[in-house]
Order: sequence, then C-alpha cells, then structure tokens
Amino acid sequence: MTRTTQPLRARHGLAYGLLGLPLAFVALPLYVLLPNHYAREFGMPLATLGSVLLAARLFDAVSDPLLGRLCDHLFGRSVRAVLAAGAVSAMVLALGLTGLFFPLVRGADGLTAWALVALLITYTAYSQLGIAHQAWGARLGGDELQRGRIVAWREGAALAGVVLASVLPALLGLPVMLGVFAMALLLGWWAWTRAPRPPAHAGGAVAGGYRPSRRASLWRPWGRPAFRRLLAVFMLNGIASAIPATLVLFFIQDRLQAPPAQEPLFLAAYFVCAALSIPLWLRAVARWGLARTWLAGMLLAVAVFVWAAFVGVGDVLPFLAVCALSGVALGTDLALPSALLAGVIAAEGDSGQHEGAYFGWWNFATKLNLALAAGLALPLLGWLGYTPGTRGDGGLQTLGIAYAVLPCVLKLMAAAALYALLLRRPRSAAIV
Repeated sequence: MTRTTQPLRARHGLAYGLLGLPLAFVALPLYVLLPNHYAREFGMPLATLGSVLLAARLFDAVSDPLLGRLCDHLFGRSVRAVLAAGAVSAMVLALGLTGLFFPLVRGADGLTAWALVALLITYTAYSQLGIAHQAWGARLGGDELQRGRIVAWREGAALAGVVLASVLPALLGLPVMLGVFAMALLLGWWAWTRAPRPPAHAGGAVAGGYRPSRRASLWRPWGRPAFRRLLAVFMLNGIASAIPATLVLFFIQDRLQAPPAQEPLFLAAYFVCAALSIPLWLRAVARWGLARTWLAGMLLAVAVFVWAAFVGVGDVLPFLAVCALSGVALGTDLALPSALLAGVIAAEGDSGQHEGAYFGWWNFATKLNLALAAGLALPLLGWLGYTPGTRGDGGLQTLGIAYAVLPCVLKLMAAAALYALLLRRPRSAAIV
C-alpha cells in the first residue's frame, strides 16, 4: 500500500497498531511491577534496586539514538529487513522478560548481576522493536488529524495491553501473564506484516543530491529548533508521569493500604479511561489542534491528580476517582506528542529518511525520564525515611509528596513550557 491522506480504515489502523498492545504490555511489568517485585519478593534494598534500574535505563536511553539510525538503515534496505529485525527482537524480548521475573540465580550479588544483564538485553530488544514501529507510523504521513489517528490506533492497542498486564499478574499469576504476552507479541508482529506500507525513498538523499554521513544523520534532529522545543516540553511532561508510575504500587500498598486484590482495579481504571478518552481528544484535535489539546490534557491532569496527596488509609473510592480522571488526561499524553513529532519531521523535509533518528532521540528522552524517576526517587525516599511496608507518619507523608505533589509541579512546568515554546511562537515557526 502507498501513503494516503484519506481517512485511515479501521482494519489498516488495527493491523498497524496491534503491535502496540504487547509493547505496552511489557512496559508495565518493566517499569511498574519489576521494582516492586524485586523489593518485596527478593528483598533487594531500594538503594541497590535504584542503582540497577538507573544503570540499565541509562544504557537503554543512550542506545536508543543508535538503534534509531539502525532503523533508518533497515528502512533504506527494505520493509522486509525491518520486519525481519523486528521478529528477532520480539523473540529476544519474550525470553528476556521471562528471565527477569524468574531469575536462575539467588544471593544478593548474583541476583543484582542477573537483573542488570537481563535488563540490558530486554531493554535493547524492546527499544529496537518500538522505534521501528513508531518510525513506520510516522512514515505513513498524512495531515495533522491523520497523524493523530495513526498514533491513536497504536496507543489505543497499547492501553489494552497495559490493562491486560495490570490485571493478569494479580488474577492469574506471572506465568500466565508471560504466556499471554508471548502470544500477543507473535500476533502483533504478524498483523504488522500486513499493515499499510510506507513508500520507498531513493536512498535517503537530501536536497541537492547530498547524503549526510551516518554521524551527521544521527545528530540531525538536534539541528532542528522545532524538535528541540518539542523535546523540552516532552521531557518535562515525561518526568512528571514517570515518578508516579514508579511509585504507584508503593503508594497503594502503604499509603492507601489497599488489599492486593484491589491493585488491578486502580491500574485498570486509569488505563481503561485513557483508552476511552482518546476518541474524544481526537475530536478536540480537529477543533483546537494538537498542541492546544495537549495543553488542556496537562491542566486537567494537575487539577485531578493533586487530590491524591490527600487520600489516606482506606480511601479506595476517592483514589479510584483520581485514577479514572487522571486516565482521561493521560489520553493526550499518549496520542498527541508523537503526532506532533511526526509533524516536525514532515515540516523539516525529513520524511522517509530520518524518522528512526528522530524517534531514537525521542525514546532516549522517555527512557532518561524513567531512569531518573527510579534512580533518584527510590534512593531519595529511602534517605528521607520511607521503606516498603512502613506505617510511620513521616515516611507516608514523604511518599505522598513524592507521588502526588512533585509530579503536579513538574506537570505545571511542562504546561508553561508548551505555551511559551510552541503556542506563543509565530505561526511560521510553530509546529501546530
């Protein structure tokens, strides 16, 4: 199939987007369940756990731009090369995740080394597959609304994957979760092979027949002011989301003291509401544009999530409401920033040539946020007196501030940056 500006048909959108389900499915175990699992099941100290996660995620972040260039190289060869590399990454990813949750070694030093190596392998496979999938969607092109629809199909499937990953471990256990993930990964890759194909470009040459070196192509996005502005907003907003994602299970178990059976309820409410909100946000995009709609989502997130700082033991229903309404706001974070990035790529004349480089740096920013959230927030909480399972007022107050107040402050900073860097600029310099 060729690129088209006609509305994306449902079967085409599903064929492309379905791989987003297992990619998001694995993201929740990696970034949310794994820290809690190692702290509680294996007794790994928070400082050690934070150091392992920080090291692995920094490596993951640094490798993403290189994986992005590899992705551009594969696209330059053929679509089949992209799909073949994706198949290899999918197999490695399934094996790596299984090894993380069921380590073959015990003992403090052995377990630490195992976790670090398994994380490096799993993150690399996950990143390669995710960057290729994102770049594919950006290469399909289209106008602003069409780009939003393409990302919405991917992120809608991703939310279904997150809901499955949040429910299955508690209801059916980790082995079932991993089996379902492997099957979903196989189905998602198969559907991807039948998705609309991006058009071929002649060797990635640029204007005037000059082809930049690989090093120049790797750093090319940083020469684009529109990319730098958008990335600054994206990083501020991302760290605001990464901190509560890292701490949510600690908050539910210790601050809320909810029974384990209720944990999936909060996560499911959050992600289901996010999925249901995406069509509504796309209607807002048609009226307000991508950037203004994203700003509205940020402000809604702050207005809702700040109330999490006031919930305490047994406040299940109030926190459930916070999760549901925060999920509605999450819809903009999922569907709109990547669509804005696709617009930047098109506006800069880099479509069909450098999407991998752009999404490599984009994912670098995402991973850096997650690394900082785990590597700094967890040790800082331990230093300030919080330990998993604590019931002391001081530790719980610290947990509440880190989980709810700090992210709201960062989200307001991101909203201010979005307004100042994107919306207030002259139309000719904007990306909206």
